Amino acid sequence: MVDRAPRILLVDDEHAIQTLLSYPLRKDGYEVVQATDGSAALSRFAEGSYDLVVLDLMLPKIDGLEVCRRIRARSTVPIIMLTARAEEIDKVVGLEIGADDYITKPFSMREFRSRVKAALRRADMRPDDALAPSDGPLEIAGLVIDFAKRSVSVRGELVQMTFVEFEILGALATHPGRVFTRENLLTRIWGDAAYRDPRTIDVHIRHLREKLELDAKQPEYLFTVRGVGYRFRDTET
Repeated sequence: MVDRAPRILLVDDEHAIQTLLSYPLRKDGYEVVQATDGSAALSRFAEGSYDLVVLDLMLPKIDGLEVCRRIRARSTVPIIMLTARAEEIDKVVGLEIGADDYITKPFSMREFRSRVKAALRRADMRPDDALAPSDGPLEIAGLVIDFAKRSVSVRGELVQMTFVEFEILGALATHPGRVFTRENLLTRIWGDAAYRDPRTIDVHIRHLREKLELDAKQPEYLFTVRGVGYRFRDTET
């Protein structure tokens, strides 16, 4: 995002929402490209480079979840999903297929702008901005985290990680034994915990366990501290 305005793909089939959201984004200095259905969103995305995708869940032609899945298969661009649904399953599915964040309608413009700024700030992070060991990859009981390459392998197998999953794992693994509250992790990954459901962290932890643990119910690496949050295994264990 150097030497140009951040470019945002805004996907929503409601004209009123497009107008409502595009105006403050442009006012904040962002370039906004609009799409009103899933097919158009994928075409727009293929035509150019974007720093952020704001994606409605309910879209004609191709729904938001499928658009998210296809974008994530080719890019690590941050994706914020918009949903009018209150059901937790929609939020969980969105996060698990690669969305970085979600906002449930109706939402305040202050909340929306806060989410956008946080997503762009994360996307603009450089490798040397991260808190990471300076002496090479971190290796713990068959798990290897390479911060320079942003890669993870477990028991010799490379594991695909979303941006958020890698950040959560890195935060926990570089502080073995330390207990992080959900709010700690929200602030660390997103810059603040405002407007965010702490259960978002639970979804990402569950997904990490499914990728890393032999048995997600009997974890070797990521442990729940009931009533508090999560911790990574102690190095002595």
